Parts: sequence; structure tokens; C-alpha cells
Amino acid sequence: MASGNEEQKIESGFNVVPQTKLPKKDWILLSLRVVTFFATVSATIVMSLNKQTKNFVVATIGTTPITVPLTAKFQHTPAFVYFVVANGIVSLHNLVMIAMDILGHKFHNRGLQLALIAVLDTMALALASSGDGAATAMAELGRNGNSHAKWNKICDKFEAYCNRGGGALIASFIGLILLLIVTGICSPQVVPL
Repeated sequence: MASGNEEQKIESGFNVVPQTKLPKKDWILLSLRVVTFFATVSATIVMSLNKQTKNFVVATIGTTPITVPLTAKFQHTPAFVYFVVANGIVSLHNLVMIAMDILGHKFHNRGLQLALIAVLDTMALALASSGDGAATAMAELGRNGNSHAKWNKICDKFEAYCNRGGGALIASFIGLILLLIVTGICSPQVVPL
């Protein structure tokens, strides 16, 4: 009876395409990419909105203090700007890869697609790593200063700014670790051992 139903659908011009489920490995990879995307995009948003203004006493005339508002922004440090741009690019890369994982079964050139994904994942990993390294170096300098160069620390004055920057760094490092795992999962598919 079922074969008669299939014959009827074929005769009426409908092609019966069996539903294929993604293997468990593909679901794990897709889940890791989604979590990586959220980690890197949250690091990008938190750092790009990171700003704090405080009033500081710069002089005293008689008994009247003269205050000046000073602002700490991520744009004041090129390493933080690079961090935001790098995490933004990695977020965009992960968003495109999520779309490719969902829509990738429609493309027939699977070998080329896997090689391209592995190369792009490796490039995104290198970009995220360099952005995290640069921002971490500047964050350490802001937290502790450098007594040899006579650079004062700023995190004792701008605590909220430093705490939000530290949160962005933690989120970005989580994304970096997950991207490393994703790259480790994708690469063996391209190069057989």
C-alpha cells in the first residue's frame, strides 16, 4: 500500500525526498558555533560600549577645588579598538558558518566547502587570538601600571571601566577556546589521517 502511494506521488510529478537528519557531530559543531558566536559578539558589544567618566580634582585655589571630568573609553587605546574589530570579524565569520551549517546541505561541492571552512576557521582563530593578546596586555598595564616606565595604573580610578573590559576579555577568551575546539573538529574532516 505504501509503494502505491509513492508511485502515485511520482506519477503526479512530485519527487519524494527522504528527510535526512544531521549526524550528532554536526549538531555538536553547530551548537559550538552558536555559543562561540554569542561569546564573541557579547565581547564586542561590551567592549565597544565601555566608557566611564569621573570628576577629578586637578588643583585647589584657596579652599575651592577645581575639578575636571575625565573619560576612559575603549577608543583611547588602539589595542582595544583592534580587540573590538577582531571580535566583530570573528562574530561575523561564525554567523556565516552557522548559516553554512544550516544551509550547506544544498551545495554539492562538499570537499571544497570543507577545505574553505577549515582555512577560514584557522584565520578566525588567529585573528581572535591576536586581538585577545593585545587587549590582555593593555588590560594588565591598566590594572598594574609599569613602575619602570613611570606609567600609573588607571583601574584604581576607573574601576567600572576596567571591570567591564575584564568581562569582555573573559567572554572573548571563552569564544577563543570554543573556536579552537571547532577548528579541531573541522580540520580532521579535510585532511585524512
